[in-house]
Amino acid sequence: MVADSVPSLSVNLAPNYESGLLLTNPVMTASGTSGFGEDFSKITDVSGLGAFVTKTVTPKKRSGNPTPRTVETPSGMINSIGLPNPGIQGLLDQEAPHWESFGIPVIVSISGYSVDEFRYLASCLDGIEGVAGLEANFSCPNVDKGMEFATQADLLSEATTAIVESTSLPLIAKLSPNVTDMRPIAVAAQEAGAAALTIMNTIVGMKIDVIRRRPFIGGVTGGLSGPAIRPIGVRFVYQVYPEIDIPIVGAGGIRDSSDALEYIMAGASGIQVGTNNFVHPDTGLSIVAGLEKFLKSEEVSSVQEVVGIAHAEQY
Repeated sequence: MVADSVPSLSVNLAPNYESGLLLTNPVMTASGTSGFGEDFSKITDVSGLGAFVTKTVTPKKRSGNPTPRTVETPSGMINSIGLPNPGIQGLLDQEAPHWESFGIPVIVSISGYSVDEFRYLASCLDGIEGVAGLEANFSCPNVDKGMEFATQADLLSEATTAIVESTSLPLIAKLSPNVTDMRPIAVAAQEAGAAALTIMNTIVGMKIDVIRRRPFIGGVTGGLSGPAIRPIGVRFVYQVYPEIDIPIVGAGGIRDSSDALEYIMAGASGIQVGTNNFVHPDTGLSIVAGLEKFLKSEEVSSVQEVVGIAHAEQY
């Protein structure tokens, strides 16, 4: 690579789709941490990200879980928000009109309690201006039956197939770390037609209020996120990467470009930033700059050359 040339950060998260899912860089928001985008776009330049992943939408409006819903933990936080959202029709009426102005692909996170609900959501979003893809939240730990699809391969396969049959949009399946072995689940998602996988969602945890002698979170348990879970996420990406042929999006505890590179070298083509957006909304932009700086310093022409490089001696 010529010393002064700009390395390519572009990635395609749906290479098996004719239209693909092309991103100018691999950095995205993580679902649930930046709302549906309008407010977040007022405090950071979302156009500098590779894609925006929305908060999860369900078929009907949800108010969310009882409070308190969040609590800080060492190197992380626990949340039990409970997917509050305006429902699919409210989303289309209130939020979707803003997405085209972002100038980047918008990936809508969807969640249902049944295969039919996932099918319905996918069909509602097909053909909507500004929507480039879907991320199926098969792994939310904060609602009833929220993880069943991500822990049972047959259910995940059925839901994935239903979504793929109901839309032309590429589907990213978001998987749960709350399993003994993620590899069979990942393979099932691929075989059912998922374009890519997001690895991973939060880990179930809880905190006790020792003064009250009761669980701190109103919903008792919640999802642990933040830097404390990054080593687990990197491990899952590393294990799944050799087993599948579709792209992986790494998520969990990413704060800077070094964290992002861990996921990328383990096998992730893209990464999502979540919890750190609450502290520094510009985290994604700084990671983009850091990745470019790393590639230039290492004289690497494309981020694609780094994906999965940690496997070089093993595979």
